[in-house]
Order: sequence, then C-alpha cells, then structure tokens
Amino acid sequence: MQHQNTVLHGLIKVLPRWRFEALVRQHGADHRVRTLSTWSQLVALLYAQLAGSGSLRELVATLASHGNLLYHLGAHVVRRSTLADANATRPLAVFHGVFALLLRQLQPRLADQAKDALRVLDASVIKLGALASWARFSDASTAAKVHVVFDPKAALPTYFAITAAKVNDIVEAKKMPIEAGATYVFDKGYYDFGFWAALDAKGCRFVTRLKTNSPVTILAERPTDDPVIRADRSVQLNGRLASNRRNPYQAPVREVVVQIDPQRTLRLVTNDLDAPAREIAALYQTRWQIELFFRWVKQNLKIKKFLGTSEHAIKLQIITALIAYLLLRLAQDAWPAAPSLQQLARLARANLMHKKTIADLLHPPPRPGPRPANPQLAMDLSHVLP
Repeated sequence: MQHQNTVLHGLIKVLPRWRFEALVRQHGADHRVRTLSTWSQLVALLYAQLAGSGSLRELVATLASHGNLLYHLGAHVVRRSTLADANATRPLAVFHGVFALLLRQLQPRLADQAKDALRVLDASVIKLGALASWARFSDASTAAKVHVVFDPKAALPTYFAITAAKVNDIVEAKKMPIEAGATYVFDKGYYDFGFWAALDAKGCRFVTRLKTNSPVTILAERPTDDPVIRADRSVQLNGRLASNRRNPYQAPVREVVVQIDPQRTLRLVTNDLDAPAREIAALYQTRWQIELFFRWVKQNLKIKKFLGTSEHAIKLQIITALIAYLLLRLAQDAWPAAPSLQQLARLARANLMHKKTIADLLHPPPRPGPRPANPQLAMDLSHVLP
C-alpha cells in the first residue's frame, strides 16, 4: 500500500530541508545539541500554531501521541524541559531566515517594480502574562509589540520586528529597510518629519495624516468639485520643530482634507503633488488591510497564550506564527479555487495529523452511495417473512 503523508507534512514540504539545514549550520543552532534538533523544534512550534496548542504540556503530550507520524516529517517526540530550553536559547536568526525563504517563494504576489509597490506600516500590541518582566508596560501590565511592513495587494508581511510595547513605532520604522520608489502609507504613529524626509530622499511616495493642530503655510489652493474632498492644496510645513531645531523636511507637500462623515474630516498629507485627490484618499484607506491582517493572526494562530515567558521564547513564538501564516498562503496559492485563508486554517487544524493531502482537504472525495441489497440474503430470509 502506498504511503500517505499527513496534512502537516503537506504544509511544511514547501520549505526545502537542505536550505533549512544550511541556516542551522550558518548560525550554529545545533552545535552541541544531542536530543532536540532545530528542525524538530520548528515542527513542534508549527504544530502548536496550526493546532492551537494552549500550553507546553499540552503540546508535548499531543506530539507524543503522534510519534509514528512525526518520523515521516523528519522530527522526533520532544520532552517538555528540552523544548522549553530550546525556545529560550536557539538563535532567532534561523527562524528569521525561514520567514525570508518562504516570502521569496511568494514573490510572484509582490509587485515586479518598486514604483508599483505599496507598503503599509503599522504595529500591534500583544498582551503578555505577568511573568514577562522584560516587556513591563506599566505596573499592571506587560505587552509586546509587532511592527510590520505589509503589502495590502498581496496580503503579505514583507518585514517585521518585535519589541516591548513601550518602544515607539517611529523608533523601529527608522530601522527598517526602505524600498526606493515604493509608496508608504502610515498613520500618526509615524509622525516624524525626519522619517518623511528619508522616504522622500529615496524617491518614495508617502501618504499619512496631519495632526489637527499642525500649522502649515498654504502655498496654493487646488480646485475640487468632489463632495468628499473638502480641500486640496499645496502647503509648507513649519520651518522649525522647536526654537533651536530646524525641520529636516523643507520641500512643499500636499494637504488633502477628506470628509469621512458629517462630523469628521481627515487631514492627509503626501509628497505626491500630481495624483488625483481621490487616489490619495484611497491609498490611505488601504491601511485597513493591515488591521485585518493583525486581527486574522490573533484569531487564527497562537499568539495570545505563550509557551514561555522569556523575551527569546515569546519572540520565537510570534515569528513562528508569521511563518505559519506564509505556509497557509503558499498552500492556498498552490490550488485553484481554494477556499478563504480562514477556512483553510480551520480545515488544517481539524486534520493536521490525518493522512491526507491538501487537495483532499479542499476537494474531499464524494461519499459512497447506499450499498446494494444482497439477493442471496433476501432468498435466505424469505421463509421467515410473513
């Protein structure tokens, strides 16, 4: 009988094992490791994400019940203390490398040219347990923050960083690589004229919001007959940020005031002086896509309960959640007429260690019809029937 692999195997097989082992050797992740390889650790953490394991104890017990199936994944049953130690010490660079490898396979989804690329910046706070002292936010709470650069057209994160929640969004934004010529959209969390100037210097277009109390000098009014666009004008930002500090962004910008409801307007600002005002408003509206991404990850993957409390272990679990998201995206792309990503995640969770292919999940075989009557049985029972 032909061997049939599990659904988990079907999801993970898109990650070339030899490339993973090259990452392990590059970062010395398996140096002096005797019992739990980094590959087995990755398989265990991905199982926790996709199956929704609520604790380290539950994860280890469940994996132990599937020991024979782990063999075909090239992994082994893990011990709780060994996995906890690995999560607290193994190099995060290996898992960052896995994310990059999978994202490269999804490259066809991304724009071919930088000038067509759209990137949305935002960050999301993840509450942690009381023992995560490294992420102390206040006397009563601890939290981490995931900073993401998101492609709303491809529905993919292209860059991420994980910090304590008290780290300001703009601090991490200034560390991210800038794609020359791309369009960047972000909210007031990135209100920094120096950051805007850096984007402009790279030939990037940006769209963001002006604060309600931000003074500007109006250079020219543009005519508009669109009832949604209340104002469209070229403006100059304040020349100085403070009495002794010069504004690093001196070029003229454009202010577009958008009516979003009868009581509220948005003051948008962009360095694009030519595009229609409606286009600028539509670009800012794409910010909603990254909010949907954060909501999906929190609802469908495992980043509300953590398997460890150290900074290393928590970051590792969040990275693994993003890797799981890419694996599901790759599975969805591989099959025409695949269901929604949420439906695929639910099917995978229910069948993760079943011996099925991804195709079986998406297109289950038809149910067999009723069995035909047995004429011989009917003849044998004829003498007892009334």
